[in-house]
Amino acid sequence: MTDRAIPNAYFERVDATHFRATSFVGGAWNVAEQHVAPPMGLLAHVIEQGHATRSPQPMQLTRLSIEILGTIPIDVVEVTTAVVRPGRSIELAEGALSHAGRPALIARAWLQHARDTSALAGSALPDMPPHDEVEVVDPSALWPGAFIETVGEVRRRQVEPGRAFTWIHPKVPLLADESVSPTARLVALVDIANGVTPRVHPTEVAFPNLDLTLHLLRPPVGEWIGFDTTVSFGATGLGLTSTVLHDLDGPIGTVAQTLTVRPHA
Repeated sequence: MTDRAIPNAYFERVDATHFRATSFVGGAWNVAEQHVAPPMGLLAHVIEQGHATRSPQPMQLTRLSIEILGTIPIDVVEVTTAVVRPGRSIELAEGALSHAGRPALIARAWLQHARDTSALAGSALPDMPPHDEVEVVDPSALWPGAFIETVGEVRRRQVEPGRAFTWIHPKVPLLADESVSPTARLVALVDIANGVTPRVHPTEVAFPNLDLTLHLLRPPVGEWIGFDTTVSFGATGLGLTSTVLHDLDGPIGTVAQTLTVRPHA
């Protein structure tokens, strides 16, 4: 990593619905625009907050589907939410993140109330290699942008281009002076999955994602987040990044990202 000073956070709250992005959200495809990972985390945070204000029954986010409508300047953004399907044990909420009145991200989230199913818990998803047995790498050697420089410690075992195991220990808070759940903190990082193991160097091919869908088995525990990632390109400009997410206790969910594959002329 570079010697850039650690920022206070990626966003600062302005009022109930507005948040000011700091310079540390600078993107990888365009350093003058926001990387969409922190805004996605902000959406998840506000959706969770909205649920908490209207329901005495705590719920956990189980699926979050986000459509990326356009680029986001490094500026003040507005986040609004609404309930699509209220319920005492299951709720469907939606949210939108806008800049200057133009929607940039829209999301739908299923939330479920927690119950004890520990006697049934288990998964056949394969394990990740332990984080302390994986080589430390510098992602800013491949990707520009302030966000990439501030993601924390990154460790990766590259199997082949487009296939890797990556552990990340994030160190920058999503929001200044405001508590954020482990799930929202996770969401603020997961879009990086599309860049942890490119099939082709990004100077040769652009492959931004159009969306992100996260499914969770449980809330994450601890500081480390693991990415078991496979990137696939089709023959007609389509692509898919598929990731199984882990913490140090095992699998926690999956992420899928639709790619638009654009070779540089």
